[in-house]
Amino acid sequence: MLGSNSTIDLATLAEAMGGVVVFIGLLFLGSRLLPGRRALGPSLHEQRPPSGAPPVYVLNGLSLFLLTGLIVALGQWLGGYSLATLNRHFPALLCAANVWALALTGAVFLMARATPPRNGVLRELFFGRALNPRLWGVDLKLFSYRPSLIGLGLLNASFAVVQYETYGTLSTAMVLYQGFTLVYLFNYFQFEHGMLHTWDMVAERFGGMLIWGDYVLVPFFYSLPGWFLVHRLEPLPAWAVVGLTGLFLFGFWLFRGANGQKHRFKLDPATRIWGRPAETIGGRLLVSGLWGLGRHLNYSGEIVIYLAFALTTGFDSAVPYLLPAWLGALLLHRARRDERRCRAKYGDLWTQYTRRVPFRLLPLVY
Repeated sequence: MLGSNSTIDLATLAEAMGGVVVFIGLLFLGSRLLPGRRALGPSLHEQRPPSGAPPVYVLNGLSLFLLTGLIVALGQWLGGYSLATLNRHFPALLCAANVWALALTGAVFLMARATPPRNGVLRELFFGRALNPRLWGVDLKLFSYRPSLIGLGLLNASFAVVQYETYGTLSTAMVLYQGFTLVYLFNYFQFEHGMLHTWDMVAERFGGMLIWGDYVLVPFFYSLPGWFLVHRLEPLPAWAVVGLTGLFLFGFWLFRGANGQKHRFKLDPATRIWGRPAETIGGRLLVSGLWGLGRHLNYSGEIVIYLAFALTTGFDSAVPYLLPAWLGALLLHRARRDERRCRAKYGDLWTQYTRRVPFRLLPLVY
């Protein structure tokens, strides 16, 4: 299932390691050189007074995503290489990504050597020391989402290539899966500016936890449903195609709609949501639009999106459903963690907000 080369020799591992380093290096070079819209990020932490001028970000992730896709597609079409190679060498690439994540964790720890460890070396290796470390002007935390998600996109595309090269056709389920994931990834880079004000960017330190998640977990685990589609050629009935598409679009609307409303409010508290001026509690907590229906509907939408990914595989195996199950558990934990922090930050305003919006992830249920 996971590629044809299940054993790894040193030569294959070295080749995979070289490929990972070159791939990440080229994306870093592109992030450094490609033009893009300049945007101001938050002043290190939204919960504290600004400690200086806001950092400047060059948002060229979409250009990098499209350019990478164009180069890979041309190479595939002209016969220079086949993306099926990623499938064949999956175990070696997974090992190489883990080695890279470990090396980068140590590197960013040492980059912050001017700050003495206060919580123990192992703890700071895992949770990080620096908030937003930069290398040659590139924010390493924001950058890491690029090889993570572009790598996920390439692995996903490799499933379609393997299926086509093996059977001479693409199944309906594979086409749906490729379409869903492409829309999801394109939209992330299209709205990359929204990342600048997320909790990961403004509060999470950049350490082993985030690094391993970006470089290993996301590309290699989040692609799990695709593996199960490679050798499944059974046609989907029309009702299943319509239902899965509707489910994906609903989840996408929840996810993007909630995040978009919050981002617009952060930039301009006088913005209009659903045709009306944004309503708040204390001028700080948004209760308009989707934020008046649930406290974390952006998380709910993302879970629905990944459920749609898994459902394209059918019900022959429970393994693809590990992805939405994992994401659901992760986001439920994150929602509770977010609420503890919001309660500490906003105090009585948060209590008023929870009375006004009593449901977390599922209106009228939870």
